[in-house]
Parts: sequence; C-alpha cells; structure tokens
Amino acid sequence: MMALSIAVSPAIGETMSPLSENTRGAALMMGSMAAFTFNDACMKALSDEVPFFQALFLRGCGTVLLLLVATRLMGALRFRLPRRDWALIATRTLAEICAAYFFITALFNAPLANVTAIIQAVPLAVTLAGALFLGEVVGWRRWGAILIGFGGVMMIVRPGTEGFTIFSVYALVAVACVTLRDLATRRLSGAVPSLTVALSAAVGVTLFAGTGAAIGGEWVALGPRPALQLAGATVFVIGGYLFSVMAMRVGEVAVVAPFRYTALVWALLLGAVVFGDWPSGWTLAGAAVVVATGIYTFYRERRLARAAGPAPLRIR
Repeated sequence: MMALSIAVSPAIGETMSPLSENTRGAALMMGSMAAFTFNDACMKALSDEVPFFQALFLRGCGTVLLLLVATRLMGALRFRLPRRDWALIATRTLAEICAAYFFITALFNAPLANVTAIIQAVPLAVTLAGALFLGEVVGWRRWGAILIGFGGVMMIVRPGTEGFTIFSVYALVAVACVTLRDLATRRLSGAVPSLTVALSAAVGVTLFAGTGAAIGGEWVALGPRPALQLAGATVFVIGGYLFSVMAMRVGEVAVVAPFRYTALVWALLLGAVVFGDWPSGWTLAGAAVVVATGIYTFYRERRLARAAGPAPLRIR
C-alpha cells in the first residue's frame, strides 16, 4: 500500500491532444486499480496457507528488489536530503507500515469488496485532513460531500450490526494511516525523488514484517500454489505502482483520479468469482455513495483549478 507522488508534467505528450492525454491517463489509472486489486486478491488467497508476517515479508522482499533496480536504472536514489524531508519520509514510512498491517489484516479476514469499498474513502479523508491540518481551503460544497461520503462509509461498516467486526475497524484505521501517509507526502520538497520515497516505505514494511515473523511468527514451506500467488502479488503490486505513476504524468489529475474507483468493480468480480463473496445491499449502496461524493470532490477541485488559472507544474 505505497503511493508514488508524481505531479503532472507538461512536457509529456505535448504533441497529443488533451482528450487523448486524458484517455490514456484514465486507461492507465484503470490498469493501476486492476493491478492493485489483483494483488489484494492474491494476498487474501494466501491467508489460508501462509501466515500473515511471512506473506508480507516475502512480498516485501520482491518489492524492494524490483524498486532497487528501478531506482538504480533511473538514478533516483538520493540520501543527501534536507533534515525536514527525512523527518517526513520517516513519518510516511511509519504510516505505511501501520497501513499495511491494518489493511492486510482486514483483507485476510473480511470480504475483499467490503475492505476495498472502505478504503475508497481515502480521497475524502485526505481532503478533510488537508483542511484541518494544512490550512487548505475547502468550500461548503466539498464539506457536504465529505460528510455524505463518510455517511456512505458508515453504511458499509454498519456499527452495531451483525456484519460489523473488528476487521471493519481495522479497515477504517488503514484509511487513517493512508491519510497520514499522503499528508506527509504532500509536504515533501521537490528535491525528493518519488522512487526514493517508495523504496523507503517498502524497506520499512519489509523490516517490520521480518521482525514480526522472527519474534513470534510462524513459518511454513511454500507449495507451488502459494508460491505462484506470492509471485503474482509481487508483480501486481509493482505493476500498480508503475501504472499509477504513468497515469499521474498523463492528462489532468482531476480527470484521471476518479478512475481509481474502478477498483470496486474488480473487487466485486474477484470477490464473487474467486472467494464466493457478494456484498450486501447496504455495502453496495454505501460504496455508491462514497464513489459519487469522491467523484464530485474531484470535479469540484477541477472547476476551482480552472477558475484559478494555470499553475506551475513539476515532477517529484
């Protein structure tokens, strides 16, 4: 559950029309969400045969190795950074570790579609936290969208009902952790390469999982099927990161970002076909509310950005 923070580059695709850029960006974002959801499905399938810490550690090793190769090829690994940036990277890495623990624990024990639906509240939570802690301006329309969106989350979680479990709370804690992670990312200076940030998070999660496995975790021998699922999870999570980076470098962010909600479609399909889980009507209705308010929030930000005029763009 790492995110790469790369802003839109005006130099990419200069010869293409805005429509074609947005179409490419939307396709890449949908590919990213499909890859992330297939990663989640592989990790959930592993839960029957591989202990939590072992699965997280082995996937982390593969992720770190591939990111090291990428940073080496792109020359994006930097250690001489301002102290403030290192403090933010440390905060972000800690948030990433907590998010991975709570999200994957929920994923191991709750339906895929339910956990995916809850995590879709992240854009709304980031907007709310930006207003409360970073002083970002949020108008009454977006405040209304945030409140309605969290009402949708409550429809999914339904506290006090039979469908409410401790793992519903774990998914909500994961949302809070991802929000903290994204706020720390937004405060990083432009001198910090995104791959350096991603690699730091991957190393942190892998060390955490390895420590957990060494202290009290159980280790099992991997059979052919778990090994294939683990390899699939590693490939899919890296594919998700790469596609998300490419998506954010093509087209308008406010147009491309709403396509992240296609993860729900994949989660519903995989949950039904692979795990035999179909969410309740309340979950589907709550997911629809979260998606609708999230899309409205992106739409509103796009209108405000157009009204403010063009701003300097940079790659981080």
